[in-house]
Amino acid sequence: MKTGFDYFSYTEKQTEQILKRVEQFSRKLYLEFGGKLFDDYHAARVLPGFNANGKIRLLEKLREKTEIIMCISAADIERNRIRDDFGITYDMDALRLIDNIRKMGLYISSIVITLYNNQPSADMLKNRLEHRGEKVYIHKFTKGYPANIDLIVSDMGYGANPYIETTRPLVVVTAPGPGSGKLATCLSQIYHEHKRNINAGYAKFETFPVWNLPLNHPVNLAYEAATADLNDVNAIDFYHLEAYGETAVNYNRDIEAFPIVKNILARIMGPDSEKLYKSPTDMGVNMAGYCIIDDDLVTEAAKQEIIRRYFRN
Repeated sequence: MKTGFDYFSYTEKQTEQILKRVEQFSRKLYLEFGGKLFDDYHAARVLPGFNANGKIRLLEKLREKTEIIMCISAADIERNRIRDDFGITYDMDALRLIDNIRKMGLYISSIVITLYNNQPSADMLKNRLEHRGEKVYIHKFTKGYPANIDLIVSDMGYGANPYIETTRPLVVVTAPGPGSGKLATCLSQIYHEHKRNINAGYAKFETFPVWNLPLNHPVNLAYEAATADLNDVNAIDFYHLEAYGETAVNYNRDIEAFPIVKNILARIMGPDSEKLYKSPTDMGVNMAGYCIIDDDLVTEAAKQEIIRRYFRN
């Protein structure tokens, strides 16, 4: 099979950048994982040569420095949200992921049920997890979010969430799918860490859209096709363009949320806020664009993925 993507180079570059982020914040990095830890068949289809389990393989190399927090939304549990590619509910997928991650020798320290509002199904899952010996935390919707920064960054906002005990410098925050409360969990933890005088920071592990490919490159268009149900739209990151004079591609939700996240982090970090990012692209760790070795092959693969998505829907 021909390859258009150098997976081994990608692993090296991505690992190097993650470790640089850990060093940037000196003591602890909360790394929000976008996309799928396992079975990322979309990436494997549009980037021939990409390992569908490449992300978890990458974390294997960082095993001694890494612990994982698994998030699952109480709202998703209550409505029996289905993961389309496997046809199983998100709560069942969370259990599957936990077991598979542990088989890889990686440390999952806790599970967080987010957006909790006394849903009976969430209570049932909590009990089931605790019977398995898991540490389970409950996070409710953050009061004041997104407009009232004073309330968000207070003991009634993020402070109302229980502090999740973590012990390693790299804390990966993952979930069965999007909208699971990963970002809120990261920000809540950073709030608690700074109250304990721990200089924790935030970054996001990204694969798509590929920020340094053109906006209308088929790889980025294939990402739009894959996330049509989320209403994601690729766009030029105008914050990045203004800060650096460099064109970068991001997607609408990250661009729209950036000023909110930046203001929250600035309030939490105080004197350390000079380390803040200047754009949503800055927040991401995404070296995929540097590892495409045959653009023609990748372009054709991405076009075929767009066609596949069209007929599937």
